[in-house]
Amino acid sequence: DTFRAMTGLYSSIQPADSVYLSTRTHGAVFNLEYSPDGSVLTVACEQTEVLLFDPISSKHIKTLSEAHEDCVNNIRFLDNRLFATCSDDTTIALWDLRKLNTKVCTLHGHTSWVKNIEFDTNTRLLVTSGFDGNVIIWDTNRCTEDGCPHKKFFHTRFLMRMRLTPDCSKMLISTSSGYLLILHDLDLNKSLEVGSYPILRARRTTSSSDTTSTSSSGPRAVGSPCHQNDSGPLSEKHMSRSSQREGGSPRNSLEVLTPEVPGERDRGNCITSLQLHPKGWATLLRCSSNTDDQEWTCVYEFQEGAPVRPVSPRCSLRLTHCIEEANVGRGYIKELCFSPDGRMISSPHGYGIRLLGFDTQCSELVDCLPKEAGPLQEIRSLYSHNDVVLTTKFSPTHCQIASGCLSGRVSLYQPKF
Repeated sequence: DTFRAMTGLYSSIQPADSVYLSTRTHGAVFNLEYSPDGSVLTVACEQTEVLLFDPISSKHIKTLSEAHEDCVNNIRFLDNRLFATCSDDTTIALWDLRKLNTKVCTLHGHTSWVKNIEFDTNTRLLVTSGFDGNVIIWDTNRCTEDGCPHKKFFHTRFLMRMRLTPDCSKMLISTSSGYLLILHDLDLNKSLEVGSYPILRARRTTSSSDTTSTSSSGPRAVGSPCHQNDSGPLSEKHMSRSSQREGGSPRNSLEVLTPEVPGERDRGNCITSLQLHPKGWATLLRCSSNTDDQEWTCVYEFQEGAPVRPVSPRCSLRLTHCIEEANVGRGYIKELCFSPDGRMISSPHGYGIRLLGFDTQCSELVDCLPKEAGPLQEIRSLYSHNDVVLTTKFSPTHCQIASGCLSGRVSLYQPKF
């Protein structure tokens, strides 16, 4: 009954004219993030600023006018008070809502644009990734005004986005060359140097329930994202270097996948946005073709279970649902998201957003898994922008959605009665 009620609310959701948040002077809106308790909405802006709003009253709280020296790309709350921002100025900044006049500290370690922030709530380790190809771990337990102790955890070429599963047991990394890397049985305390991790064969994901029929091969020597000697495909001796632990995968075992994208037809694709189901059941990708004439939103179910032997082929993901997106705003990354319960997807679509479900009743993913990949169902389309929408986010506590566009406007959507 609760899910039916929520589905009805979201089906009647509309732009709320009284809570438009105009940010035209701050450049494009690249990212939106709610605090865990839903009391604050933060906005990452192109022109070095971070804006904070009360999403219920729509009142402006604060503008961090010089949050960074370049574009602000991503915001991540560590708890209800502390949050982190990252920027094209190669730094990460920590902020406290109780004292926004100054940063808690600035973190230096990346050598190129920093695009993604994750947080392990169990160990309180901050994880960041950038276009330098590095994934860096920061120990927030030992922060000072001068920064946090940090170490390089992983490196790969063409890195776009990095995410941790909700239980922090896996790290997923997407690349501009169309590869998806998965580190299984994740141990963030162990840095991964070249050749120090067991490698599972690269696989192409399939939409069929019979994944054993898919042929396996090593990734391409040219354009492979795996940081190694570049002399050729991954060899058997690399894959058998580590033995399995008690029948499971070794810690930090690496899987390299080429997700199937409908309509791609071997033209190659770039995985521009990467999100994870809140219950860890699936991953959500936004892909664009290398010719930049098609965009797709795709859902891939996690197929658990270790390979029989360390050298056995493995394919952890299966394409279950997909839908073609509006091919507008070429060259810009569109950030999509799951609803807090995982039953809906909010996806930038031209000058608006689409609410998508696995079926028309917004059922759980596990209740509507097809044998072959099927289409995502459009629940509702919402258009309130005069420019290309780049990001969207569900409130974690209220029936509310936020979206931000290229010209700098942030819009809120909520039910009207």
